[in-house]
Order: sequence, then C-alpha cells, then structure tokens
Amino acid sequence: MRSYEMMFILSPELASEEVEAAKSKVADIIAQTEGELVDCDVWGRRRLAYEIKDFREGLYMLTHFKGTAETVNELDRVLKISDGFLRHMIVRKEE
Repeated sequence: MRSYEMMFILSPELASEEVEAAKSKVADIIAQTEGELVDCDVWGRRRLAYEIKDFREGLYMLTHFKGTAETVNELDRVLKISDGFLRHMIVRKEE
C-alpha cells in the first residue's frame, strides 16, 4: 500500500455532528477499500482564496492514509457527489 495525503474543504454551514459524519464517511470509504487511516487533522475554519459555491470560508481537514489506487478512485468518486464537500485533493506522498 502507498501513503497518501488528502486535503478537503467542507461547507462552513455544517453542524458539528455533520462534520463528524463527513470525517467518518471518509474513514469508512478508506476501510471498505482495505486502506488504513493514519491521521485526520482538523485545521478549522479558514478564508478561501476565491468563492466556491457562494462560500467565502470553509472547514479545512487534512487526512493521511495508506491505500491502493482503488481507495483513491473511490474517495474521489464519492466526495465529488457528496453534499457538504466543497473541494478535495489527493496526493501520493513520496516514500
């Protein structure tokens, strides 16, 4: 398995339980595709460089995980169609 880093931005309108549900959704997808969640760091509310879906702020989260190409593809697919996720980016870390 390879190491990956994923940054995602959530809508600032989400309640705290919805934020926790989004974090658990990411963890569940990683676990279902036989990956391993290493760390999930909440950066908190930050100003966006430009408006995304009429929002000027977002909740930033940084996740480190190990997985396969299937893990990355499934995360990408699900986060694109999920409400509450404004943007996400997955990068493979150098070994």
